[in-house]
Amino acid sequence: MRRWNGWGDENTYLELPENGQSFLEERVGKATPLANATYEEVEASVPDSRLPESELYTVEPKDRILHARGQSLPDWLAMKSGNMGIYPDAVSYPESSDDVRALLDEAKKKDWVIIPYGGGTSVVGHINPLEDVRPIITVDMSRMCRLLDLDEQSRIATFGAGVPGPLLESQLLAKGYTLGHFPQSFELSTLGGWIASRSSGQQSLKYGRIEQLFAGGRIETLDGSFDLPTYPASSAGPDMREWFMGSEGRFGIITEAKVRVTPIADQEKFFVAFLPTWGMALNCVRTMVQAGIPMSMMRLSNVIETETQLALAGHENQINLLEKFLKFRGASDEKCMMTFGLTGNKAQNALSLTQIKKIIAKFDGVYTGTMLGKRWKEKRFMFPYLRETLWEKGYAVDTLETATDWDNVDFLLNSIESNLKNALSEDNENVHVFTHLSHFYGQGCSIYTTYVFRTADTYEGTLERWKTLKHTTSELIVNNRGTISHQHGVGQDHAPYMAIEKGPVATELLHHTSEFFDPNSQMNPGKLLVEKTATESVSSKKQAV
Repeated sequence: MRRWNGWGDENTYLELPENGQSFLEERVGKATPLANATYEEVEASVPDSRLPESELYTVEPKDRILHARGQSLPDWLAMKSGNMGIYPDAVSYPESSDDVRALLDEAKKKDWVIIPYGGGTSVVGHINPLEDVRPIITVDMSRMCRLLDLDEQSRIATFGAGVPGPLLESQLLAKGYTLGHFPQSFELSTLGGWIASRSSGQQSLKYGRIEQLFAGGRIETLDGSFDLPTYPASSAGPDMREWFMGSEGRFGIITEAKVRVTPIADQEKFFVAFLPTWGMALNCVRTMVQAGIPMSMMRLSNVIETETQLALAGHENQINLLEKFLKFRGASDEKCMMTFGLTGNKAQNALSLTQIKKIIAKFDGVYTGTMLGKRWKEKRFMFPYLRETLWEKGYAVDTLETATDWDNVDFLLNSIESNLKNALSEDNENVHVFTHLSHFYGQGCSIYTTYVFRTADTYEGTLERWKTLKHTTSELIVNNRGTISHQHGVGQDHAPYMAIEKGPVATELLHHTSEFFDPNSQMNPGKLLVEKTATESVSSKKQAV
């Protein structure tokens, strides 16, 4: 059973090791948890729906509660406090593209607001209903989850867009294939959500981001169906897939997705090495990726994340032995952990490993084999559960991510961490901050930063702490050559920063595109783009004329 006020299965819990509590207290301070609202309290506060009963949707309070919030920290605080804010008036569960078509036809006629909902894993406010005088319907795509077709000649699979990661992979595995898209939210997130938010999976070095995997499909718009044919390549003008990848429901609802699949690899292994300093580690991974060595994934933890991961790993005696071994080999207090994966045939993997070991040795690294790599694989989708564990101990945890070119990585990473560490200093609050690089390109990489801080005495105070941390760092990112989002999308939280990244001309183009598909702002308003005022809309239309 899924948690109504948190992440994942309510029977799954990630324990902190015995030294985990003391580790956090040393770095952040002793904490006191806030009290959680009960489900019964929340259900009693759900207002009456503004919609009558209908075969198109349900107005049951439980459904409306489960679709009111995602997984951002403000969402988390809303769910835990019971102050959920705006609820959808109804939830629809379509089972086909025709069902979505019928719902959108009715929505256009009756001026309903429509919010697409995949796995509810958004961490930037994609799925949150906003205050509106019109009725709001959340469209839960979970029943559209089947493998509809598999073209083995072209290696293109067609799925209902509501299929979650595990179900997608299990259906492909039965046919001998994989999509290879494994974001940390894999357990719950859906194919349609990956496309709509331009997701990146942990093994993108082999399989690519979702834009390399998405070949075409079907989108239902307010004015009709939109089919995206599959081509291996085309020079016939702009690629129309790009209009819908990252569109976050503003232009329509993705109902069917055609994706490029790959036969299951003969062999897959994950390895860990340690580099003696951050500078050597950074040069090592850049050398590896720019050499074009076939890998499926790579992750480089900085000094603090390495320390944190080893401290929270459990198996204290084994970790102590590892620390002694690394110190003997020259990787001590400034060491950085590098995790990498090889996925392919055995001969290819062996050749890649030989090349990687040579580069690691060149930078005085210590190769430690597959032991820690196996543990990473076992736990790689468990990190979101740690949020629940830390919450119960009085700590809030959130993440920020971006991407930038190699020449800017050190500066931007250090600026992000420094800002987060000091953002609450006026309140005499410590923030524990650590970072890893998780996706790599010839020209640069992503930067993924986690920060942990104590909850305040109230939910309102905790939210204010988050706002200070989140918004000051987001401004810093977009003003220092970083994208506002490498893999989490835009939603509501990042929308204010889009114009800085895209510039005025591209921003205006996006507004015009939204107005073309959705002239009355019925499709997920307030997400991706900051809504224009009536005066701004009139002004832009005059300029266009």
